[in-house]
Amino acid sequence: MNDITMRLQADHLIMEALKEDISSEDVTTNSVMKEAAEGEVELICKQDGIIAGLEVFRRVFTLLDEKMSVTFFCKDGDKVKKGERMGLLRGDIRVLLSGERVALNYLQRMSGIATYTHAVAKLLEGSKTKLLDTRKTTPNMRIFEKYAVRVGGGYNHRYNLSDGVLLKDNHIGAAGSVTKAVKMAKAYAPFVRKIEVETENLDMVREAVEAGADIIMLDNMSPEEMRQAIELIGGRAETECSGNVTKENIEGLSSLGVDYISSGALTHSAPILDISLKNLHVI
Repeated sequence: MNDITMRLQADHLIMEALKEDISSEDVTTNSVMKEAAEGEVELICKQDGIIAGLEVFRRVFTLLDEKMSVTFFCKDGDKVKKGERMGLLRGDIRVLLSGERVALNYLQRMSGIATYTHAVAKLLEGSKTKLLDTRKTTPNMRIFEKYAVRVGGGYNHRYNLSDGVLLKDNHIGAAGSVTKAVKMAKAYAPFVRKIEVETENLDMVREAVEAGADIIMLDNMSPEEMRQAIELIGGRAETECSGNVTKENIEGLSSLGVDYISSGALTHSAPILDISLKNLHVI
């Protein structure tokens, strides 16, 4: 995540997280630290995984105090090990204490997603299929969670509703049919936008192909139904498999030959990676 993205898209979200945690003051820190004092604390990994979100972690502290020094001994995407010393923070102890929880919340959550994504993506190695995330993200955390998916080796589906046309079951119901929905989308959406249609059976797949959909999502179909659907599509549209895809079942889907497999579990079910700030001391 570069500096421009951080300033434009992330800073205000990080500030809201800090305001949530410090509504008026950090009464605990203010009780034990009456005055400013220089201190150091170590960033320690407590679990093997893939690290993601280091610059977000740093930004929490520099938004509180731009003079904070944060040095990392690893970078986003690196494999980290239990017990590894990943960084060193130096500055006003009051800032170190007040920013600790918010900074770790971001780093643990993002690293957990990167770690889980990495494990799932490895199961698709050797196939042509790309692993995608979804919009099933934590409110106000999408920019961080989708970044973490990329760090873990996955790819981003559309970022939000403005980013592309995806005609799901209720859009099709509102329009009256797959054909009508695709026709309306072609008439309204900018020509640079691809049109994707979610299908649940072979009749819908056939209709989506004939209507000229660019991408056809095979949603919650059996493996045999998906094989038939891919044969029916015959390369006339890109294909995406979706519906309750997890690390436990994705390997069986990789042999189908779909272009994409999307999984909401990458962002909504990844456990955090255990990380701590330890050994705080005055210098």
